[in-house]
Amino acid sequence: MVSAASPEFAPPRSRYRDWRDRKLAAYPRRAEELIVEVRDPRQLSAAERKAILERVARANMAVYASGCGDDPDKEIPRALARQSGLHRLDPNWLADDDGVSSIRAGGTSQRGEFIPYTSKPIRWHTDGYYNPPERRIRAFVLHCVHAAAQGGETQLLDPEIAWLLLNDANPAWARALMQPGAMTVPAHSGAREAQSGPVFSFDGEGLLHMRYTARTVSIQWARDPDTEAAARFLAQWLSDDAPFALRLKLAPGMGVICNNVLHTRSAFRDDAARPRLLYRARYYERITPL
Repeated sequence: MVSAASPEFAPPRSRYRDWRDRKLAAYPRRAEELIVEVRDPRQLSAAERKAILERVARANMAVYASGCGDDPDKEIPRALARQSGLHRLDPNWLADDDGVSSIRAGGTSQRGEFIPYTSKPIRWHTDGYYNPPERRIRAFVLHCVHAAAQGGETQLLDPEIAWLLLNDANPAWARALMQPGAMTVPAHSGAREAQSGPVFSFDGEGLLHMRYTARTVSIQWARDPDTEAAARFLAQWLSDDAPFALRLKLAPGMGVICNNVLHTRSAFRDDAARPRLLYRARYYERITPL
């Protein structure tokens, strides 16, 4: 699938407009449109797999609702990923030994320094925005084992929507966020080196990748007017109950499989006897299309 949003595609303008109009017309207006009922994510039927991939083609993401309930088997997200063409897990330093992260509040003091491992809200971001290019996160699976007693809702947004809305607002802003030093994430002691790179980039097939965080502390933007204006535009747009954002609360047995879409999490309160637990598996591949 070649994206007409690629900068090489900009002239002639009419082709970009055709892609833009098709994208907006097909884009889901409610999160329920993303949901696919599956019997067991570890063994999808041909019809279930097709339904998931159709939604990914439409919005770069799908939500599955399974009969697994609160089954703690970590093979659930891994097996689902394999059936979608995802094999190379990112063994990040906070992941479990198998490369899958157990996302829960509290736990080790090392993890507790990072927002995902607390009950605090998480701002808009794509996963692995601090990774070097050779470890670019192109897809992830987020699987719910236990939901929070209150809160913990997720919002999802296709990066292609962010790209086209930014491009519509000012093409110079879109170009600015494609520059190699557009956004820099400073080094974190003992965890990672500083990483500079673009917010938006396109691979050899013209497929879009977005590297972004809405956090304001320790994020450095290139000091030029277009980059600064583009960063303000995205931050404002995403803070105003972002149009096209899809909101849902994952229940046990539900999950998201996506090409690293923008997402947030609201604050939550746990049931002490049954604390919130999600598994997150990050991959270097994109989901294999139909």
